[in-house]
Amino acid sequence: MPRTSISDLSSPNSINRDRGVNAPETWSDPTPSKTSGNPEGRGQTPIGPIARIGGWLFRRRTALPLPLVVAILATPSTQTRAVTATILSGIALTLAGELVRLWGVRHIGVISRTRSDRLGPLVDTGPFALVRNPLYLGNIALWAGFALTAGLPWIAPIIVIMLGAVYHAIVRWEETLLEERLGAAYRDYAARVPRWLPRNFRLQSSDFRLPFSWGDTLFSERGTLVAMAAGYLLLWLKARS
Repeated sequence: MPRTSISDLSSPNSINRDRGVNAPETWSDPTPSKTSGNPEGRGQTPIGPIARIGGWLFRRRTALPLPLVVAILATPSTQTRAVTATILSGIALTLAGELVRLWGVRHIGVISRTRSDRLGPLVDTGPFALVRNPLYLGNIALWAGFALTAGLPWIAPIIVIMLGAVYHAIVRWEETLLEERLGAAYRDYAARVPRWLPRNFRLQSSDFRLPFSWGDTLFSERGTLVAMAAGYLLLWLKARS
């Protein structure tokens, strides 16, 4: 989303809400009432069942990847000898997912991991100018990449479908909060920028101005980076066993 930041489970270990306003990665009170007030006097916005499920999942997002970890580590490779091309494609996909996350975090900043319910400014630059949820897309790529690296290409599409459904529900819940708090500004952003798939790849000069330093970016992403390193270490130990 634009980020002010609700953010994601966004890394394999956390996911910072990929939200710019962009919603905070962690939220102190993730359960909205059945209706949410509109600050512009447009009445009450009903919260549908998918959004309610998303709020429930959001509270548990840190634990959501654990079944994936168990499945990837416990499932024997379908290949007696992992194909080099599969391993390399998995590493490339994992790196691509993390690069998307780093690009997004350089625009949204450390607020993406805040544990309060405050929102930062609406961010619609960088990857947030292309899609509203780039951090979640980065997460999906990370996990699919791990499955490929483990020599389990058949698990990769299952991960994409499962995480896609989970993140879609979480995003619907986050969008309810963002529209409630940001009103017309967020509705305008949502009308211009698609939720998941880019309509085009046209970027402006502002999309390449990085408001946050690499130090801030890496600090915010430290959990994801540590999880990636631990994941590859476990995959290496699995391959040697």
